[in-house]
Amino acid sequence: MDIHQLNSPAIHHVDNGDDEDEDEDDDHHHHVARYDAHSAAPSTMTTTSSVMADGSVAILPHAASAPTTVAASAPGDDSSGKKKTEDEDDDEDDDDDDDDDDDGEEEKGQGDGSALEKRASSASYEETYPEGGLRAWLVVLGSWFAMVSSMGLMNTVGIFQAYTLRHQLRHHSEGTVGWIFSTYTFLSFFCGVYIGPVFDKYGPRWLVVAGCASTFTGVLLMSFCRELWQFVLSFGLLAGFGTSLLFTPCIAAIGHWFRHRRGFATGMASTAGGIGGIVFPLMLTSLFDSVGYAWATRCLAFTCLACGLVGVLLVRSRLPPARDATAHPDLRILRQVPFTLTTVAIFLLEFSLFIPLTFISTYALHMGFDQSFAFHLLPIMNAGSVVGRALPGYYADVVGPINTCLASVLLSLVACICVWLPLGHTAGGIIVFSLLFGFASGTSIAIAPVCIGRMCKTRNYGRYYASAYTVVSFACLLGVPIGGSIVRASKGSYTSLIVLTGAVYVGSAVCMLGAKVWHLGWKRWLAVY
Repeated sequence: MDIHQLNSPAIHHVDNGDDEDEDEDDDHHHHVARYDAHSAAPSTMTTTSSVMADGSVAILPHAASAPTTVAASAPGDDSSGKKKTEDEDDDEDDDDDDDDDDDGEEEKGQGDGSALEKRASSASYEETYPEGGLRAWLVVLGSWFAMVSSMGLMNTVGIFQAYTLRHQLRHHSEGTVGWIFSTYTFLSFFCGVYIGPVFDKYGPRWLVVAGCASTFTGVLLMSFCRELWQFVLSFGLLAGFGTSLLFTPCIAAIGHWFRHRRGFATGMASTAGGIGGIVFPLMLTSLFDSVGYAWATRCLAFTCLACGLVGVLLVRSRLPPARDATAHPDLRILRQVPFTLTTVAIFLLEFSLFIPLTFISTYALHMGFDQSFAFHLLPIMNAGSVVGRALPGYYADVVGPINTCLASVLLSLVACICVWLPLGHTAGGIIVFSLLFGFASGTSIAIAPVCIGRMCKTRNYGRYYASAYTVVSFACLLGVPIGGSIVRASKGSYTSLIVLTGAVYVGSAVCMLGAKVWHLGWKRWLAVY
């Protein structure tokens, strides 16, 4: 197992213990040599070393009766005289930006024993993960409820798109109405560039409180809307901001409690989006006919409020707050090529993902199916998504998150090109597509954040996640309006839109594989990663 895999908070395979010990020895002697270079003069103080979570060695001074020397081995050699492999050197280079920051902090703190002891104590939290227990699973449960009112709401936009096109906004084109819901999804991800670092610095509690209040208010106000701009302000802006405040800290908080089982825990929490995507459309479809649009939307708002409050009570972070963290975006990390390729892959994935989610009901209406059948396709798709979010989380812990996400992208491609395109005009074909695409897209949604975690250290996860999804958010902003414009340019035909969706999935798969090959090399392109 290489050095990057030891330090990464993401899911990776388990090597035998001998390899792990050997890598730890490599890492230890590399940093001891670095320390000796800075302190060549003899010392009359003994030292004890504490291995940090990032692999660096904190030297903790204490009084001694005799001088002690620190023997340095040559960089690249371990205790048996073995040279580091090229993969290990490449992995160290991938983390140069973070290591430079850590080195500066280490050098600054060498003269301050108490500061180093505090840092060593903080590192001990990061090196040991509960991987379960009541407190950890309560965080997963709280995240699940919070994500019902955020990701579940996001998976319901297709119902609102289809309904408003036939009622309040019937005089507007499909592409124009799409801006309401693309603005919502855009802000849901874009705001993470600020929310992620704030989570690192202050923890999740007040972020979840604000998200719960904002989402509830936005959906409630939407029940009074009649004009396009009113929908954009209430649902697009206010509810979009609230959704980001809810699910960003919830996903990041799970990473504080799980490392080796992070894929499974994140997948279980992500099933909330699928459950919400089943319950909310069915509830709205029933209430639209019985109590009307306004009260149906208000019932949805209060349901989101109740679920969000459970998240407020249960979601907690574990690691001490990073008081020196900045609340500003840091896109410099995009200089790391594997991380950049992964970000582009997720960008293309999200661009394609929201097209079927948003247009499946309007597509069915266009093909001549009745409104009840068309509105029930979204719950069917989200039912497949529930399974897709839960099961692959376990396999991600075994075969790796990148491999799992790549498989889900290829399955989405098959669903679009081999099922939706030739068989979408039949009831059986569109139902099979909805289930298959729901399963594949659910896997993508659940595992993509874990893929980001594979590229960084745990303490920096909020920053990496926020930076990646700032870029990804523009895919959410553009996907639905571009899709609507293509349908209008095709005079109502959805064929070009389906082909575009499949083509973008091809690009996502290429970038995902490229990130893996860049990091591991061609000889290991089938490796667990």
